[in-house]
Amino acid sequence: MILAKVIGTVVATQKAQKMEGIKLLLLEKIDPVTMKGKNDFVVSMDSVGAGIGEIVFYVSGSGARFTNVTEGKPTDSAIIAIVDFIEKDGKYTYQKD
Repeated sequence: MILAKVIGTVVATQKAQKMEGIKLLLLEKIDPVTMKGKNDFVVSMDSVGAGIGEIVFYVSGSGARFTNVTEGKPTDSAIIAIVDFIEKDGKYTYQKD
């Protein structure tokens, strides 16, 4: 699993039929301690209802096709969780509002 922040939405009106109705989100990988972006981006299928500004876990490769939303779909990236908090060494580096 990879930690990232949802920074945008991607709209594609022409796409494979199996992708119809699936939300595509633009993610930026982040450092879990500083919560700063790593300037490394990916477009991911949303399987959990994530929104702009949320911190999420996504998976890549064949694991991305194991959610109810992405099963049998042409993807190698899927958001699988929305993060509530991150704790390191007894201190929270992130807490969802």
